[in-house]
Amino acid sequence: MQKYTADRVRNIALLGHSGSGKSSFIEAVLFNCGNIDRMGKSNEGNLVMDFDAEEMRRHITINTSVASCEWRNAVLSFIDTPGDFDFMGEVQQALRVAGSALILVSAKSGIEVGVEKSVRYLQRPGIPYGFLVNGMDDENADFSRCILDLKNQYGRNIVPFMLPIRENRKFVGFVNVLTKTAYRFAKNGDLTTCDVPADLVDMLEQYHGELVEQAAESSDEFMEKFFNGDEFTEEEFKAGLQERILHRHLLPILVCSSTLNLAVKSVLDLLLDYFPNATHKVVQALTPDGTNVELTSDPNGPLAALVFKTIADPFVGKISLFRVYSGKLKNGSTVYNANREKEERIANLSFIVGKKQYETQEVSAGDIGALTKLTETQTGDTLSDKSQPLSLPSIVLPVPCLSMAIFPEKQGEEEKIAQGLAKLREEDPTFTYHTNKETKQMIISGLGEMQLDVLVSKLKNKYKVSARLEEPEVPYRETIRKKVKAQGRHKKQSGGHGQFGDVWIEFEPNPEQEELVFEEKVFGGAVPKNYFPAVEKGLREACQSGILAGYPVVNLKATLVDGSYHEVDSSEMAFKIAASLAYKAGLEKASPVLMEPISQVEVHVPENNMGDVMGDINKRRGRIVGIEHKGEFSVISCEVPTSEMARYATDLRSMTQGRGWYTIDFLRYEQMPKEYADKVISKRQTKDAE
Repeated sequence: MQKYTADRVRNIALLGHSGSGKSSFIEAVLFNCGNIDRMGKSNEGNLVMDFDAEEMRRHITINTSVASCEWRNAVLSFIDTPGDFDFMGEVQQALRVAGSALILVSAKSGIEVGVEKSVRYLQRPGIPYGFLVNGMDDENADFSRCILDLKNQYGRNIVPFMLPIRENRKFVGFVNVLTKTAYRFAKNGDLTTCDVPADLVDMLEQYHGELVEQAAESSDEFMEKFFNGDEFTEEEFKAGLQERILHRHLLPILVCSSTLNLAVKSVLDLLLDYFPNATHKVVQALTPDGTNVELTSDPNGPLAALVFKTIADPFVGKISLFRVYSGKLKNGSTVYNANREKEERIANLSFIVGKKQYETQEVSAGDIGALTKLTETQTGDTLSDKSQPLSLPSIVLPVPCLSMAIFPEKQGEEEKIAQGLAKLREEDPTFTYHTNKETKQMIISGLGEMQLDVLVSKLKNKYKVSARLEEPEVPYRETIRKKVKAQGRHKKQSGGHGQFGDVWIEFEPNPEQEELVFEEKVFGGAVPKNYFPAVEKGLREACQSGILAGYPVVNLKATLVDGSYHEVDSSEMAFKIAASLAYKAGLEKASPVLMEPISQVEVHVPENNMGDVMGDINKRRGRIVGIEHKGEFSVISCEVPTSEMARYATDLRSMTQGRGWYTIDFLRYEQMPKEYADKVISKRQTKDAE
């Protein structure tokens, strides 16, 4: 690929609902740009961008991938993102480096949940974007409904750049609203000019007029010219629309059929002419002392390259995708990772199209490239010069909300699972895993069931370890409700020295502290001081298993008040056993109860789903503590027993058609209602008996 200055570079993220044709659109783009000789199909699993084994098997996009291609002496780097909501982290990685975005809308289905979510994703980073109505070849395509719905939802800033021409339910051409020129598709794929169809004349005049007004609003000079009745030159018209798109005051609509490769070349032309290039944004970087540095896309500036995606390939090794914001990254050079405070050697520098890498000697400011075999660098790290170390803002990723226990199909392969997950986490940092010390289960947490299922499949296919997912065991606790006094007496005679230990211990609730509080108030040496540690140790070990269902006992205070000993037969072990006997006897009389973990949950839901979601929270024994309205969404703050939140990610998605999401954090333990506690105790006893 030729070298281009940043003003000839476009980095465009593709977003949209699953199945809207993002990967198919890039397939048509690559065909038109000469990167491939034949277009693949999604249902055949041979798309350039869906090269991962799981993507080919499931026929969906799972990972963010990049395709850099040349068009009209410029480079367009398309960043393909998943449409499934479980892979929102991949979208955030793409948007971190994108200069603009294109949201694909199905011409048949119109505004789906994925479109709504894509618009929300783009609000925070303030990225310029437009819409591409794809699938115009579908016999049930309805462009008029699409544009009406988009305008109703997103306002007057929605203006089409293209109007489709359809005859007998077929996509036969389009009208360029900017030039007011109509085209028909020839058999060889070229365009031929034609008259504007009569049913589109009024629509064309309306939308062309709206674009003229948009251009006029780009500056005071253009506004004055507009009010004076003067026409804009072609250059002025173009410059005005570019300015409006850059500041998100204009959201253009384009049309195409990616599967039939119709109007795709015209879409590329419009993206190149009107969407912002890689020079439009000044970024902030930090020096080690915390000083802010402004960076422009200057190839001669200080090096700053952000790694936004890592691909774990079992054959090639680790592939790091990055964007250069300033300076040049050169093959054979040594760079500095300020985040890790480590140096890295640059080798195998390349531009990337799906999984194919095209070697290059340098990647300059504005461009997206790939590196292999970086040893220390992870997603979100910045590569710079050691003489001028810089750190770019990292990627804000979504927090996992769904947790499952993961088990190996074969005993003894727990370590293999941990090693495989460690490698997969380099590729997908949105999931976490850890071993719960209480339940001894390995817990994996992600954004949804699809993501976790994909991870299990990747473990098997990439790292040859089979695993299964189950609902995790809830870490219940036990405690007592009243103060009691109990004796523990251990006496054993079996020839020679015997064993003797005798203690009286008071047990009482201690809500101030979770761990056991041990005190002694022994008078007259009834129990020698050198046995106090043994008594405490016996109690602490006993507290690991309660008397109701074997869960750890918390919020307990134990006071050694009396006892007796034998000068010959007493020992530390005897008093340790006596303490555990007193513990068992005392807790049985102290009204023991089961404690359950309570989670603090914030549920973000559309207003029209509020009733269903709140009713569901009540069914889960949840308590709503607050509701905050934020635009068309409401945030329900509630406290819900953790045991009731299993698979809530899937249930919430079903109730809100994928629009809702939530965050969850541990809050506290509280007493479990008896009818529910009895079920847990019975289940635990049955399990122990097996």
